[in-house]
Amino acid sequence: MRIARRETFAVFVAIALVVAAFVLPRLHLGVNPRRDTGLERFARHAGAAPIFGYWDIHIGWGTVPAVLIAVAVVCWGPVVAQRTSWRSLTLLTWATACAWAFALAMIDGWQRGFAGRLTTRDEYLHEVPGVTDIPATVRGFAARIVDFQPHSWTTHVSGHPPGALLTFVWLDRIGLHGGAWAGLLCLLVGSSAAAAVVIAVRALADETTARRAAPFVAVAPTAIWVAVSADGYFAGVAAWGIALLTLAAHGKTRLPVLLAATAGLLLGWGIFLSYGLVLMGLPVLAVLISAADWRTALRTLGPATLAAVAVAVTFAVSGFYWFDGYELVQQRYWQGIAKDRPFQYWSWANLACTVCAVGLGGVAGLSQLFDARLTGTAIRRRSGLHLLLLAALAAIVFADLSMLSKAETERIWLPFTVWLTAAPALLPARSHRAWLAVNAAGALLLNSIIFTNW
Repeated sequence: MRIARRETFAVFVAIALVVAAFVLPRLHLGVNPRRDTGLERFARHAGAAPIFGYWDIHIGWGTVPAVLIAVAVVCWGPVVAQRTSWRSLTLLTWATACAWAFALAMIDGWQRGFAGRLTTRDEYLHEVPGVTDIPATVRGFAARIVDFQPHSWTTHVSGHPPGALLTFVWLDRIGLHGGAWAGLLCLLVGSSAAAAVVIAVRALADETTARRAAPFVAVAPTAIWVAVSADGYFAGVAAWGIALLTLAAHGKTRLPVLLAATAGLLLGWGIFLSYGLVLMGLPVLAVLISAADWRTALRTLGPATLAAVAVAVTFAVSGFYWFDGYELVQQRYWQGIAKDRPFQYWSWANLACTVCAVGLGGVAGLSQLFDARLTGTAIRRRSGLHLLLLAALAAIVFADLSMLSKAETERIWLPFTVWLTAAPALLPARSHRAWLAVNAAGALLLNSIIFTNW
């Protein structure tokens, strides 16, 4: 009964938070998502706050497939997850997550929901044609971060290290031009995070827990922003970095050094995709703390650190220094829309976005982390899953308090929230279908009444 009460209380608080974030700005009580937006412009610029988008009740040809996927996972997902071979389950989880994300995107239509998402003037593809010399672009990247210069980078390019732009430049160079191919990259890599999560959960906890998590990560509401946003790609890269690090520290593998080094390369690349991914250091710490002993942790940390440093050195030799970019991007951040987004609202509305991204099932699962007795025991035993979930939550808190994440966090925090989608595995198995239904229905509803920008 205590567990049931805890879940109910957590879900009630989450619902109240989301309702407050949506309703209070519309009650003329001085709670505003944008300082520069008058009432006549509210609907266009912040009409669906805290979610970045606008109200638009709609259906599309992706609606029926999305409903069918949701129904199939709710009805048969838990059983299939228990009976399928492990290798097949990881592939099935990825395939389902990919199909789910694509179907949700197609509710908005092919052009609006997928092919055109990364082609707007603020996105990466806008700058790709202008990159004719990659080494020169990297050398001069930092000089173009600050706004109001003749050659300032567009919004998303300036807000990230050069790795993000380079990804789409390389994609273009191999002949995969345009928004559809860029969207497909983000979809495939972003949805693969589902497989990475269940692999990590298996290493951190056990196979039973991982199998229980699989249906939840497969139809997580985070899929709305995985297809299509570059942050979905970032989340996939970071997720595989953590998964491989987990296998190196916990898995019974004959190549732990190789896995650790590969994890380091991915995580090192990650911080050159997004400055915020430096907070993935907290999940890394959780994985290392939960290792069997300190020798194993050090054997994992060494190769991973060397590989990550190698990525940073490569960029430094090429002319881009991460810390210089980070200082400049803060200037750019406050030159733009951020100065008109009051922290008094977004400090807590960001958390409402997180609830929308992980679903109420995720909230119910996370409530189990706040059972002092159970979690205290888990922490004393260095339970990897509990520590990883707490680390992901801590990363979100730090990102929120930094004031460098005001709005759009349902997308920006994907590298953290994909891990929280596994939290329902901590709930009693008898409740799984109900929570799966709640999560899937919530994602379908939100995607069908709000046209999200990603």
